Amino acid sequence: MRGKDNVRTGGEILVDQLVAQGVSHIFCVPGESYLAALDAFHDRNIALTVCRQEGGAAMMAEAVGKVTGRPGICFVTRGPGATNAAAGVHIARQDSTPMILFVGQVAREMREREAFQELDYRAVFGTVAKWVTEIDDPARIPELVSRAFHTAMNGRPGPVVVALPEDMLTERVGVADAPMAEVTETWPGLTDMSRLQKLLWAAKSPIVIAGGSRWSDAACAALMRFAERFALPVCTQFRRGHVMDALHPSYAGDLGLAPNPKLLARIKSADLVLLLGGRLGELPSQSYTLFDIPSVQTKLVHVHPGAEELGRVYAPYLAIQAAPTGFCSALEGLQPPNDIPWKGEAKIAHDDYLAWTENATKVPGSVNLGEIMVWLRNELPNDTFITNGAGNFSAWIHRFYRFRKYATHVAPTSGSMGYGLPGAVAMKRVFPEREVLCVAGDGDFMMTCQEFATAAQYNLPFITLIFDNGMYGTIRMHQEREYPSRVVATDLKNPDFVKFAESCGGFGIKIDRTADFAGAYKAAKASSKPALIHLKVDPEGISPALTISGIREKSLANRH
Repeated sequence: MRGKDNVRTGGEILVDQLVAQGVSHIFCVPGESYLAALDAFHDRNIALTVCRQEGGAAMMAEAVGKVTGRPGICFVTRGPGATNAAAGVHIARQDSTPMILFVGQVAREMREREAFQELDYRAVFGTVAKWVTEIDDPARIPELVSRAFHTAMNGRPGPVVVALPEDMLTERVGVADAPMAEVTETWPGLTDMSRLQKLLWAAKSPIVIAGGSRWSDAACAALMRFAERFALPVCTQFRRGHVMDALHPSYAGDLGLAPNPKLLARIKSADLVLLLGGRLGELPSQSYTLFDIPSVQTKLVHVHPGAEELGRVYAPYLAIQAAPTGFCSALEGLQPPNDIPWKGEAKIAHDDYLAWTENATKVPGSVNLGEIMVWLRNELPNDTFITNGAGNFSAWIHRFYRFRKYATHVAPTSGSMGYGLPGAVAMKRVFPEREVLCVAGDGDFMMTCQEFATAAQYNLPFITLIFDNGMYGTIRMHQEREYPSRVVATDLKNPDFVKFAESCGGFGIKIDRTADFAGAYKAAKASSKPALIHLKVDPEGISPALTISGIREKSLANRH
């Protein structure tokens, strides 16, 4: 760590703060507005991943923050670079992910003239980021970068945007580095846990809903031990399935899009709901129909690290401000009743989950994505990262893949298209020893397909599956429902995906039958290149439960 007598440029001071914060990887698209910072990276031990578009770079940074719990770092240039990156900032906001976006800015003497590519970053990002600042004095860089890390990580985590006037980055000053920022743990009070103990002892049919961020391997393990001791069924919120081992005897399933009707019935009949870590937003709440607002019809215990989220939508019977890490540790002190009234319900709930996910549903066409997910869950190592963006294709992952380890599902709860490929680049770049699989729709993949060239540039051997139905399938499904026989703006004419992969220096293969998938996957893995498997699927096989034109599973008919 450098002292205050060490004179450096603002760019050098900035990069030294990142070193002091333990940053090892940065995702960027270069720009002249922060050249002084780029130059400082030349002499520092931080890996740079140069991306093809700022949206992909920001998504990569968000993915790292999501998995590690420390802010993912992204650098982009001013104006269009910043607005391109906004997609990743929005994901970080809705997913409660720590992330810092550093953005170039015009020189200080040019501000407020609408100079070339000038933006008011506080106005542009003020409703999305947790905090937006612009550093005018290089002597304050250590202070403000330290604050950015603390703000991004603590309470409800989220994105921070830091604007960097280009002349500030070249100014030389002497200033000391800031110490490394650590997460401030939030623990439940003794009174909170005592009240929860009494509620559990009085309950007849409780259930746990786990989600949100600020989890860890230790917190997940503590939750599973708690579930075992209390024989409690535990379900997980949309795209947070990795906080519970899918084969744990208490796991009741995924509370997201088109969940198991038996799980919904269980939650609605519960007399005590422990909502742990999550906000219970639109998707897990089934469009805010699962519970009454604001007065919940059952006893709701809401545990969340951000005080501002407690009572924001639902008025809890008991509100506990605590992160999942601290709260799950405190669960060790609770004791189950001698005679558990709901004994056996966890097994029933888990059996319902297994039955719901065991066998793939039948679909039109020769490629069954459910059968492919079943094959993958049996073949892939438990620590494989699965990344995906948005689209009804992701329902096949939620329904039939079983996550066994924490932080192995890297996907946006915000429902942002184009996330899967940048997420896979980030995971393979930061965790090269682990397997990475990107699952994408055709429209989803094309949102950020240029990052396949980034994967080739850095020799990142992960596999991408493209489920190609030749349309924006989710929008078409809603279009067919709301405006029958009036199709407009949802058809897609796609490139030759195999040739696309090969043109970037990767491996590509196309299959038309489920039976050919295993061989194609093994060939893609053996290539030791960024690989793409193109699966041409029937448009009617859009999800496990739905077709473009109607309901496949009668049990879901009342929900759609």
